[in-house]
Amino acid sequence: MSVFMWKLFKAAVLVVVLAAVALTGWMLWFVSAPVKQAQEIVEFTIEPGSALRAAVRQMQAAGLEFSGGSFVLLTRVLGRAGDIKAGVYEARRGITPMDLLDKITRGDYAQASLIILEGWTFKQARRALDAHPHVRHDTLGLSDEEIMARIGAPGIYPEGRFFPDTYVFAKGTSDLEILRRAYQALERRLAQAWAGRAEGLPLKSPEEALILASIVEKETGREEDRAHIAAVFHNRLRLGMLLQTDPSVIYGIGERFDGNLRKQDLRTDTPYNTYTRPGLPPTPIALPGMAAIEAVMHPADTDALYFVARGDGTSHFSRTLDEHNRAVNRYQRNGRQ
Repeated sequence: MSVFMWKLFKAAVLVVVLAAVALTGWMLWFVSAPVKQAQEIVEFTIEPGSALRAAVRQMQAAGLEFSGGSFVLLTRVLGRAGDIKAGVYEARRGITPMDLLDKITRGDYAQASLIILEGWTFKQARRALDAHPHVRHDTLGLSDEEIMARIGAPGIYPEGRFFPDTYVFAKGTSDLEILRRAYQALERRLAQAWAGRAEGLPLKSPEEALILASIVEKETGREEDRAHIAAVFHNRLRLGMLLQTDPSVIYGIGERFDGNLRKQDLRTDTPYNTYTRPGLPPTPIALPGMAAIEAVMHPADTDALYFVARGDGTSHFSRTLDEHNRAVNRYQRNGRQ
C-alpha cells in the first residue's frame, strides 16, 4: 500500500471513529434529555395495530415534543420496534425518550380504579361501570345473561356474584374484564370461606351461604352485629321458621319500591318474600362483603330468634316473641302503615 493510500485509509478510519463518537454522544444526549410537554402529566393512547411511526405520531399529537426521527432511530438501534404495546399511558414532566420507550414497550399503562361497594345490587355495579370514564364499555346493550356468558359464567344469575373491592386496572380496560376479575374473586373467597365454615350450619352449599350473606349485608353495616344477625337466621332455618327479612321483600318488589315498606307488601307473595315463603330466597339480593360471608360461616353462639333495629345503626336481639314485641314497640313505635 502506498503512503498516500495509507494516509487515506487512516483518514477514513478517523472519520468513521469520529462519526461513531458523534453518534454515540448524540444518542446519549437524546435519550437523557427530558421530553418537552406543556402539562405536568400528558395522557396518550397508542391504538391497537400501530406501527412505530404511527405510535410516534400519536405521542406527539397528545402533546409530547421530541424528534420523531431520532426516536425511531433509537428504537430500531435497540431492536425494540416490534415490542410496542397498545394502550393508554401517562407521561410525567421530566420523562426522557428512553423512559418513554421503556414505558410503551413494557406496557406500563396508566392506571385507574373502580370501587364496587358492599350491598350494591348488580344493577348498581353496572351503572358504576357505565359511568366510569376510563373503562371500555363493552357491556353496553348486553343483557345480564349475555354478560355472564361473556365472562365465562353462562346460566349464573349475576346478583351477589361479584366481590366488593377496589379494582385497579389499566385505563381502557374492558368492563367485561373487570367483572370477570370480580366474579373470580368472589368464587375464590367463597370457596375458601365455605371450606373453613363452622360445623353444623343449616346450609347445603356455598350458594346458600352466599344468599344468606347477602341478606346479612343488607340487614346491618355494624361489624359487631353481623355474626348475631347471621345466628338469628341460622336458628330460624333450623326450626323451620320464616326468615321474615325486609331487605329480601324489598328486592322482590324491585323498581316499584318507593322507600316505604307497608304491611300490604309483606302479604304480597313474590319469590323473595320471606314472610310468605319458607327458607332462603332463590338468589342473593346484593353483593355481600367478606365480613358478611364470614359472619354466615361463623355465626355467634346465641339462641336469639328475633332482632329489631334500634334506630342508631345497632340491633336489639330477643329470644322470645314477647320480648321482641316489646323491643319493636320501644324502638319502632310508629310501626308500618
